[in-house]
Amino acid sequence: MANVVVVGAQWGDEGKGKIVDWLSERADIIARFQGGHNAGHTLVIDGKVYKLNALPSGVVRGGKLSVIGNGVVLDPWHLLGEIETIRAQGVEINPDVLMIAENTPLILPIHGELDRAREEAASKGTKIGTTGRGIGPAYEDKVGRRSVRVADLADDATLVARVDRALQHHDPLRKGLGIEPVDRDALLAQLREVAPGILKYAAPVWKVLNEKRKAGKRILFEGAQGALLDIDFGTYPFVTSSNVIAGQAATGVGIGPGSIDYVLGIVKAYTTRVGEGPFPAELEDDDGQRLGERGHEFGTVTGRKRRCGWFDAVLVRQTCATSGVNGIAFTKLDVLDGFETLKICVAYDLDGKRLEYLPTAADQQARCTPIYEEMPGWSASTEGARSWADLPAEAIKYVRRVEELIDCPVALLSTSPEREDTILVTDPFAD
Repeated sequence: MANVVVVGAQWGDEGKGKIVDWLSERADIIARFQGGHNAGHTLVIDGKVYKLNALPSGVVRGGKLSVIGNGVVLDPWHLLGEIETIRAQGVEINPDVLMIAENTPLILPIHGELDRAREEAASKGTKIGTTGRGIGPAYEDKVGRRSVRVADLADDATLVARVDRALQHHDPLRKGLGIEPVDRDALLAQLREVAPGILKYAAPVWKVLNEKRKAGKRILFEGAQGALLDIDFGTYPFVTSSNVIAGQAATGVGIGPGSIDYVLGIVKAYTTRVGEGPFPAELEDDDGQRLGERGHEFGTVTGRKRRCGWFDAVLVRQTCATSGVNGIAFTKLDVLDGFETLKICVAYDLDGKRLEYLPTAADQQARCTPIYEEMPGWSASTEGARSWADLPAEAIKYVRRVEELIDCPVALLSTSPEREDTILVTDPFAD
């Protein structure tokens, strides 16, 4: 038996959806442990494209239990809409295959309104680049002990009390931002209407997963964003509002950390970032443009163009350490096909001093410039390769050099969006 955590080891968009889907064949349960519907996962299966935001990636595979854990913040209206969309693509979703933790906090319409109002009011240079979907304010309410949670939908008196407590906080905030006060009765009506659709999936996830684990079931833990967006270890304040690193998998569903057997970090063969914040290896030249075009680098959720740069080994070595990564899934190698020369960021220059890690202070992060190591590229195609023998020698050398620089081995190699175009080196679920 082995339980595996999958984490993005960069700023997100590393290809977690495909890798989780690929691994889900070996798992019995797929559990989301953090984030909200601000992250998008795109799966390509037999030529059919599935776009998921709130649902775990495993839902498109029959015979698996998909779990939304308490570490997630959940927009119930979005979830039900997403369920209908996926059903329309021929995927069956019912309480036998989907479970939501009873203690999962809900994202309310007031959270999205607050999120967007704050971003609009922020001056240039202080904007976070939020998707405006209310994830941050929902997490604020969670730690402020004023969330409406899934279980609260089952009792009207509790629901009213929870909403009233939340509004004691939100109405003064809205007044300061020039937003109309919340229509309490309308909000309660919306929640009462959505309650039956959500409650049928509600369950004590912590109890179920611990029982399944003891019964020998394999659990695949799925994160949403990348580790560089972690609220503690990311490029603060340009981060998400939750912990993204692998340790969150345990608290995000309610199991002990000893239940995690393997951590797989998803790493793109180059680096991208959406939104604001430091990006030492960013390219604003023809090479950056070429990476973006070849990699189709547009956000699944927002459609925003991603910033592109060479592979940053400093950052990935750091995230492998903070998440305890045992092996990486190296994705989008095929995007590098045709580059005559490739560069890897191996260190930073900070005011004339060489650094082997990204400093914590935001002003220092902004002043870091990359120190590059160059490698020859390759002209042959790697797209669709399914074995090492299918790869050009230069591509193999590039992968091996990355392993050395990040001090972590490659477990999987992805060479296209298609699920089958994957080279397995080490099976994370191996007993």
